[in-house]
Amino acid sequence: MTTATPPVGVWEIDPRHTSLEFTVQHLVVARVRGRFDGVTGTFEVADPPRESRLSVSVASANVSSGVARRDDHLRSPDFLDAENFPTITYTSRAVRPGEDGAFVIEGELTVRGVTRPVELDARYLGTHADGGVPLVAFSATGSLDREDFGVTFNRVLEAGGLAIGSRIDIEILVEALPEGTARHVL
Repeated sequence: MTTATPPVGVWEIDPRHTSLEFTVQHLVVARVRGRFDGVTGTFEVADPPRESRLSVSVASANVSSGVARRDDHLRSPDFLDAENFPTITYTSRAVRPGEDGAFVIEGELTVRGVTRPVELDARYLGTHADGGVPLVAFSATGSLDREDFGVTFNRVLEAGGLAIGSRIDIEILVEALPEGTARHVL
């Protein structure tokens, strides 16, 4: 069953069915994609929607780009410094209507102990019952400047330009269940 608006209530993110992916410019002309596994959190869909709330976290060490050496570097003090800052968090401050039925989540992202405002453009994808348990799905996109969070490592290329772009684009796909509900296994 799919409805036009998400059901009011508190929802728990299912980390096994949620993805947080990012892309960043690499060597001036290419882009590298990575992801974080194990996203957890809850959100409350409220009526009115502007009173909805969201709180999400993921372990910094859960970063993966598919290249072990690069992943180790991403976890190092040059980037996420996962040993000293083990958790990345995002907490909403406000939710407002966006364009074409979307909504904008105004929130605060904390990376490496630095908190900055980051807006996400989100869409409600629908509600469906799996074995009698409702689940909701959302998508969200946004971008941030990694240097705003103290992630400034880079190198100048021989032919000019920087090895790594500072803008990071993020895409999130979320499945969530009513808080306290057993997770489904598919």
